[in-house]
Amino acid sequence: MARAPVLAAGGIVLRRGETPLVAVVRQRKRNEWVLPKGKLDDGETPREAALREVLEETGHDVAIHEFLGTLVYQSGGRSKVVHFWRMEAEGGPVRKLMNDIKSVDWLPLDDAIARLSREYERAFLTETGPIALAAAGLLPAEATPPLAVDDVDNVMPALTPAEAASVEELRHGLLQKVRAWLRGEA
Repeated sequence: MARAPVLAAGGIVLRRGETPLVAVVRQRKRNEWVLPKGKLDDGETPREAALREVLEETGHDVAIHEFLGTLVYQSGGRSKVVHFWRMEAEGGPVRKLMNDIKSVDWLPLDDAIARLSREYERAFLTETGPIALAAAGLLPAEATPPLAVDDVDNVMPALTPAEAASVEELRHGLLQKVRAWLRGEA
């Protein structure tokens, strides 16, 4: 029988300034740079979890805005489904980072994309980062047209051929996997 996917939530967290900045966090256990996110607690909505996880992982209170998308990937032999919202932090941290997080960096979008350790997160931020900045009024909307579902060429240039193939495989295989899982075949 298929194992249920792990549900998680997080944010593309922006900080305003002369150059807008994006938060990335360094995990203590794996020493990897990732987007701030985490698993839903029992009874928690994805939006509530996103706010809690971002506070725990960045130390910042944030304002939550529009939903940006969902990232699905394999983690520990299970599918992990992560919902992301655009968030904005103001001022400094209001609490210490949770023990699982070593540090937080606030970087310009291109640097944040380059810093991420996982190719699927780089591809996701490449697509959603400009949309989040435009929605916050930090980029002209006409400079960031939304990507079409098949407009993979605009997301893939930062990836190696092997990474691009794995992202493309995930994109094409996801619908079939979800259908099989819903039918109880996976």
